[in-house]
Amino acid sequence: MRARWITRWEPEDQGFWEREGRRTARRNLWLSVFAEHIGFAVWSLWSVLVLFMTPEAGFSLTPDDKFLLVSVVSLIGALLRLPYGFAVTRFGGRTWTVCSALVLLIPVLLATVLVQRPETPLWVLLLCAAVAGLGGGNFASSMVNINQFFPEREKGWALGLNAGGGNLGVAMVQILGLGVLATAGVAHPEILPLLFVPALLLAALLARRGMDNLATNRTDYGAYRSAARDRHCWTISLLYIGTFGSFIGFGFAFGLVLQNEFGKTPAQAAALTFLGPLLGSLSRPLGGRLADRFGGARVTAWTFLALAVGAGGVLIASAAGSFAAYVAVFTVVFVLTGLGNGSTYKMIPAIYAARAESAVEAGADPAEARARGRRISGAVIAISGAVGALGGVAINLAFRQSYQSTGGADAAIGAFLAFYLLCLVVTLVGYVRRPAAERADRAVGTRQPEPAGAERGA
Repeated sequence: MRARWITRWEPEDQGFWEREGRRTARRNLWLSVFAEHIGFAVWSLWSVLVLFMTPEAGFSLTPDDKFLLVSVVSLIGALLRLPYGFAVTRFGGRTWTVCSALVLLIPVLLATVLVQRPETPLWVLLLCAAVAGLGGGNFASSMVNINQFFPEREKGWALGLNAGGGNLGVAMVQILGLGVLATAGVAHPEILPLLFVPALLLAALLARRGMDNLATNRTDYGAYRSAARDRHCWTISLLYIGTFGSFIGFGFAFGLVLQNEFGKTPAQAAALTFLGPLLGSLSRPLGGRLADRFGGARVTAWTFLALAVGAGGVLIASAAGSFAAYVAVFTVVFVLTGLGNGSTYKMIPAIYAARAESAVEAGADPAEARARGRRISGAVIAISGAVGALGGVAINLAFRQSYQSTGGADAAIGAFLAFYLLCLVVTLVGYVRRPAAERADRAVGTRQPEPAGAERGA
């Protein structure tokens, strides 16, 4: 049995890292990726279950009822990201991973029962979907935990792998849903949630036996307060609504859109819905690599321009009634959201590294200024991740309102196009014309940094 807590952890010490740090960190990373992947899949479970809820199966849910269901799941998952991030620093990565995996048995077993009862009231289904939103919080706790295990020089790779592994859970649950439809048919949706019972038990067991708690992993509440007062925190959050919010929102909604726009059966819709989230997840690391080479702001700006063009392409395909073009363009949009996820997150450390260098040029202590930049950068990553996930709620509510008002999805797609153009302008004005926001922040950087004790809330 492994020790409950690791009280000494020094990944920046090269000797310690080579002797034992790298091996321990990677073991925790792979186990965390597996647990987070299953959590993401449970969070996305209802995006597939609603495809089974057809009149032929006895359900009387309208399209806006179904969009409301997936909106609730997305909302709870977004709201829980910050509390889950704080929880892992309070209870430890191993302990919280075990608990967060086991608690997901509740929504999985509830869904297994309710999807077999078409007479279930909508409010009961909404409560069950809300509990499934717990899976969305696993992303934040996993990222916060793994961030502490790796030295600065390897955080990008580790966090990118962790995030990408989690995002793939969206595609995985849709592939499993397709498998259930192909083998058991629309009459047996209960098989899909039951598949996650052994997966969750295995994730909890592996985490219990192989992961570690870090005694040094503590929440820097002062950094969160500083981040919340920083305008870049909120502009980056806006951009992340456009990238990750679009990824998770479209991931939840795409199957329903295909059913309602083109009258596709559950099996026909499920056969196509996994492709976009799969490619979007795989393109996220590429977005980070492109940002490394060309600059996060430039890649993000080009991404939003391409997303606006993509939204226009979806409208053209809809007007032409071309199912093939509609699916093809939407798949490209998924890929673009993945690229934007990677490039937007890469902008955050660049902004605060530039601010730290401005402070150093003005006479601040280099170690203190750079450490402060890293702390606030980490808090901004957490906050923007939580806010960005709310974009998934907005996407599904927009589709719901569009179907209520016009009977189709075009009005919602037009709204997304306008939002992408807004994000493009924000990126161009705020970051491309002032790379890494150095000029905007130079005046801020000339101020003396706050005392470290004050920032930590000591």
